[in-house]
Amino acid sequence: MPAAVVILAAGSGSRVGAEVNKVLLPLGDAPVLAWSVRAALAVPDVRRVVLVVRPGEEEAVAAAVTPHLGDREVHVVPGGASRHASEWSALRLLAAEIEAGAVDVVAIHDGARPLAGAALFEETIGAARAHGGAIPVVPLPQLLTASATAVPGELAGVQTPQAFRARDLLAAYRRADEEGFEGTDTAACLERYAHLEIAAVPSTPRNLKITFPEDIALADRLSGDSPSRSGWR
Repeated sequence: MPAAVVILAAGSGSRVGAEVNKVLLPLGDAPVLAWSVRAALAVPDVRRVVLVVRPGEEEAVAAAVTPHLGDREVHVVPGGASRHASEWSALRLLAAEIEAGAVDVVAIHDGARPLAGAALFEETIGAARAHGGAIPVVPLPQLLTASATAVPGELAGVQTPQAFRARDLLAAYRRADEEGFEGTDTAACLERYAHLEIAAVPSTPRNLKITFPEDIALADRLSGDSPSRSGWR
């Protein structure tokens, strides 16, 4: 069955010290956002890729990603004032295909995580089909408390792409819209309105999120470490 990938790109460049949206910054041979687009399109059963952008940046995003699409296409929609609103914008676009059964899984990814790679998209989507939902997780062995002591226990960090069965995801967001609920992330909405088993998919710290200036330099170094960019984890 075909899947859809939603890439959230409606952030800014304030914390990274840029005057433009950080997903439009250069990274190796392509803008940051184009790396996620290429990875999503490299997954054989991905039917749709939807980019959620800041209103007014549609043309800039199109110019950034079009040279990297080949013969494929993506859909660009304006985002909302929150992450939840941006996700809802994308789901409304996909609603007809989801209801018709043409899309069975939706993966939601942060455009500021350029190095996820096609393999992680594919594994997360596959796990969502099997279980209902799936999230990439990575061990966090070096967390400290405010008093500089090690945090006890085994902790894990949650990344994206996060994938969910499409009809359950759409139904949850519709109920949230009816009730005026906005979750801080996708999982918060599903926790409130759906009962899905969520599988953990192993990931690595290389799937970093670009937030601060040093993250761009680190991602640039890491992007050259992979022998196969389209399938890199």
